[in-house]
Amino acid sequence: MSFAQLGLRVELLKAVKAKGYTEPTSIQARAIPVIMSGRDILARAQTGTGKTDAFALPMVEILSQRHGNGPHPRALILTPTRELAMQVGESIKLYARRVSLRCSVVHGGVRIEPQIERLKRGLDILVATPGRLLDLAGARYLKLFQIEFLVFDEADRMLDLGFSEEISEILALVPEVRRTMLFSATYTPAIRALAGRMLRDPQQIEVTPGNTAAEAVAQKVHLVERSSKRALLVHLIREGKWRQVLVFSRTKRGADKLTAELVAQGISAVAMHGNKSQSLRTRTLNEFKNGEIRVLVATDVAARGLDISNLPYVVNYDLPAIPEDYVHRIGRTGRAGVSGMAVSLVSPEEKQHLHAIEKLLKQKIEVARVAGFTEDSDVPDYVLFRPSSASSAKKADKEIVDLLARRKAAKQLAQSCKAKTAGAGKGAGVKTQFRSGRCSDQPGKRVSRPGARPTQAAKAGKPRGKR
Repeated sequence: MSFAQLGLRVELLKAVKAKGYTEPTSIQARAIPVIMSGRDILARAQTGTGKTDAFALPMVEILSQRHGNGPHPRALILTPTRELAMQVGESIKLYARRVSLRCSVVHGGVRIEPQIERLKRGLDILVATPGRLLDLAGARYLKLFQIEFLVFDEADRMLDLGFSEEISEILALVPEVRRTMLFSATYTPAIRALAGRMLRDPQQIEVTPGNTAAEAVAQKVHLVERSSKRALLVHLIREGKWRQVLVFSRTKRGADKLTAELVAQGISAVAMHGNKSQSLRTRTLNEFKNGEIRVLVATDVAARGLDISNLPYVVNYDLPAIPEDYVHRIGRTGRAGVSGMAVSLVSPEEKQHLHAIEKLLKQKIEVARVAGFTEDSDVPDYVLFRPSSASSAKKADKEIVDLLARRKAAKQLAQSCKAKTAGAGKGAGVKTQFRSGRCSDQPGKRVSRPGARPTQAAKAGKPRGKR
């Protein structure tokens, strides 16, 4: 099938050709005719399969047949993140300008005044994040009573981020008679409930089995101690000569810390997360796309909405607690049929998350060894002892193994005594002292060392006087 067979006007066919597309993807071939026929749709497809154009092309086609009379938007596309809003907006603008339609994007993290000025000039299509949309509507800078098309892009992620209340408020602002489209990478009970509230006799479209990773993405797991993750990542980047890699960290603090450590190793890296300003995030993303940054360390704010052509590597430095997020993360590579590699560094504490991901995918992920870094891998001879490796313990000198065992036991004892002291409560006068591998938690009691000389006061059986 070709785009010409989908009933699109010449201007849009030229725009599609200019983007280098020769034939529609599976989701586009199935969704575009349904939207052109006037039905609501509930669509599920993997990330990176062309979902944006699947609704953008027919929506622009229909809107271009009759231009609006007022300044208020006739189509509203909601996205969960700023990055996705900008990406969707750029794609729609490419088509809208070909048929003299106006499109704008509003999202948080930037000044609201320029967005207000743009709305005053009028528009046909608005791409927005829920929070900023409600801010503008609440201040009466935006009215939604003329909405003909309502699109939810990445609806499952929108619910994951806690936008349920905002969605209800938005539904109260748009007309009941409208065309509604809901696109999602996964079908959860919450998504089905949302679809039941919004859609009228929808056409359900599925182009892939639920919750599966893209076939173009090769997946690999390295079982490694948490303390060895950074060293392993540096090794993989250097030995594999990785020129562009997206690394996912679970927390903002972890992303900043890992970025600093990579930079200290001479690897160009930048962190991107919710605490960064929108202008900085946009600039960072552009530099990463252009190859000026080798490693982008991001939290799940970047799990969806990043469209990076030919991104070769994605690394899960921390496994996500929600299995579906794994699918979205690794979907940043292997896009549009181009192959990619997804590598996960899994510590013993994260194995439960790995099992949950494999259960979701209904497949085992290949476990690969890296000599000197991963569990039970061979340790180089120059390493005297690596506690996390059984083979290393067999080779190491017994005195070194015993020394580390004693240090570990002493550390555990110290932590135990500290916890006991904390449990006694503040102000209880508890003094904990450590002598010869023991701890004392009796209030005010001093622990004497074996062989210590008695004090003069102890000899006389009475308190010492002033010196």
